[in-house]
Amino acid sequence: MGTHDTSETNEFSRANRSWWDLDAQDYHERHGSYLGTDHPHGEFYWCPEMLHERDLRLLGRPQELRNKKILEIGCGSAPCSRWLSHDVPDAFITGFDISREMLRHAGTNHKVSLLQADAMALPFQDNSFDLVFSVFGAIPFVENSAALMQELARVLKPGGRLIFSITHPMRWIFPDDPGPAGLTATISYFDQGGYVEEDEETGQLTYAEQHRTMGARIKELIDASFVLDQVLEPEWPQDLTETWGQWSPLRGQLFPGTAIFIATLN
Repeated sequence: MGTHDTSETNEFSRANRSWWDLDAQDYHERHGSYLGTDHPHGEFYWCPEMLHERDLRLLGRPQELRNKKILEIGCGSAPCSRWLSHDVPDAFITGFDISREMLRHAGTNHKVSLLQADAMALPFQDNSFDLVFSVFGAIPFVENSAALMQELARVLKPGGRLIFSITHPMRWIFPDDPGPAGLTATISYFDQGGYVEEDEETGQLTYAEQHRTMGARIKELIDASFVLDQVLEPEWPQDLTETWGQWSPLRGQLFPGTAIFIATLN
């Protein structure tokens, strides 16, 4: 299906949209098996620990999702939504991302409604969705994730569910190195100033990612009227030898790399 651009233009949005537009091709070449680039319907892995939705069913069993309205935020090329659409053909699935180039890699051979949008200005009416999910998308990249939780609560129906995976907050204290250098803490866990990159010549922001402690993430959910049902901290599978960026067997055997939050709107 086609895409529609409703993205806003603030400094963080412009930087991350440009970053992912430029990185989209290389990203898909580096992570093809994870994203299911050779699979007609994509794949739905929740994290680099390679936990698949067909095994976990965090969103619910297929029969429970029939006729449900589902939203994926920060969907990238929508491998998760495309897989889910094939798995539950009777669900109504929408995905959005800030990057047009990431969305372009989704192709058109699917039933997912895709649009280009900014997570901080969702182009949806109140109480539009039964379920919202995200797989490492949008949440770490917005300037005000507390406001994002409020926005997600707005578009969810009462009793609706929110499930999202992010880099585990404790990873913030370690360098992004999959080897021994990545085992030494160098940054305060309590420093929530975030990480930014700027163009050396112009000083213009080119990339931004935010850190929140585990307690801060939970508080943002509670303040947005969510009830936290569960937090999953996946262990590194013994038979998984693949390294993805900072995720590696060495680090994964010692501390978690991913946190998955499951919450219900009160």
